[in-house]
Amino acid sequence: MKMTFRWYGEKDSISLEYIKQIPNMSGVVTAIYDTPVGEVWELDKIKKLKALCDQAGLEMEVIESVPVHEDIKLGKSTRDKLIANYAQTIRNLGKFGVKCICYNFMPVFDWLRTDLKKKAKDGSNSLSYCHKTLLKLDPKNLRLPGWDESYSLEELNSLLEEYAHITHEKLFENLVYFLKRIMPACDETGINMAIHPDDPPWDMFGFPRIITGKDSYNRMINAVPNLHNGFTFCTGSLGAGRDNDLKEMAKAYANRIYFAHIRQLKYDNETDFTEAGHLTSTGDLDIFGIVKALVQGGFTGYVRPDHGRNIWDEDGKPGYGLYDRALGACYLNGLFEAVEKLN
Repeated sequence: MKMTFRWYGEKDSISLEYIKQIPNMSGVVTAIYDTPVGEVWELDKIKKLKALCDQAGLEMEVIESVPVHEDIKLGKSTRDKLIANYAQTIRNLGKFGVKCICYNFMPVFDWLRTDLKKKAKDGSNSLSYCHKTLLKLDPKNLRLPGWDESYSLEELNSLLEEYAHITHEKLFENLVYFLKRIMPACDETGINMAIHPDDPPWDMFGFPRIITGKDSYNRMINAVPNLHNGFTFCTGSLGAGRDNDLKEMAKAYANRIYFAHIRQLKYDNETDFTEAGHLTSTGDLDIFGIVKALVQGGFTGYVRPDHGRNIWDEDGKPGYGLYDRALGACYLNGLFEAVEKLN
């Protein structure tokens, strides 16, 4: 495996120099953030980003993410042009050594939390989700932590109306349509597409969710068997679905898991959860068992410590501070080293 770290570009408060100092850190997971969704990523912008990573001694082999335009998810008449643009972006990224693209097919919201800084007894704070709090929100006048400025209320209400006609089956058909048309670009470049599971893995505000667990994984593989069609195995997203056996899935799909987001959850009840430190003992997910299953399944992809807490008085981007994710990387390095040597 290769250990990586999410980096939000030059505006990130965490420097590449600091990331490089984390033991066994091979590279960063990053993206072009100033290109409108649906437009082709320009070669010059990719080249500049790659140069920054190279100068810091870090690889840029994983992109998270190249966003999928809502018109593609909705299956609008504009989708063919947008998919062609997406394919060209894949080809452009391939020129600079990118090996994996993490993306999602979640309508409108690619994650949902109700508190970005829930305080723990030890003084740290982290992301959390409370289903009752979410249900109290009016989707036509939505004020949601982390998403207040993602869409205007007018845009959001328009999307709510459009998605009212999109069933789970239709959304899946639109995903397959998209994948089949970008696979030639993946074949040309060798880039693997790694879809991120829905977070959390159930319907929200009437928006359908289709990448939620084992059944959806099987369905995707059967619909698009090309080996470049794979998964981002996010333990936090999948782990929120209590029916998901993460160890079983990790081992069964290891050859299709090209990217692993590993983080910990502490269940508050049947739907609610709080994100915790990465150690197995701090939450309800068996992080050791998941790593063991990945290794036993033959996983050779990229790993990153996912959402961390804000600790030691750090006031970082929620989920993306330096200290706790660095600790998580060290913990995961130790688990992988031990399991790989004993396997």
